[in-house]
Amino acid sequence: MLKIATKTKLSPEEAIKKAVDFFGPKGHGMKVKEQSAECAYFEGGGGGVNVTTCAEKKGSSVEIESREWDFQVKEFIRKIH
Repeated sequence: MLKIATKTKLSPEEAIKKAVDFFGPKGHGMKVKEQSAECAYFEGGGGGVNVTTCAEKKGSSVEIESREWDFQVKEFIRKIH
């Protein structure tokens, strides 16, 4: 299990949209099990990814928990950083 955090210039809503595009059916093919403006949870491939965002002055902070998707999570972090 991987737990990682970063900051991005994106708003929470934009970060979640990018997460859905990246991990979801049109990206890595995971099922979107839960989604709101500030968080999303994905399942697939025997694991899951939970993305939580929080607004800050310039952009947002993003926390991600991963089970079996560590490589992809690190790739996603690079894309939004």
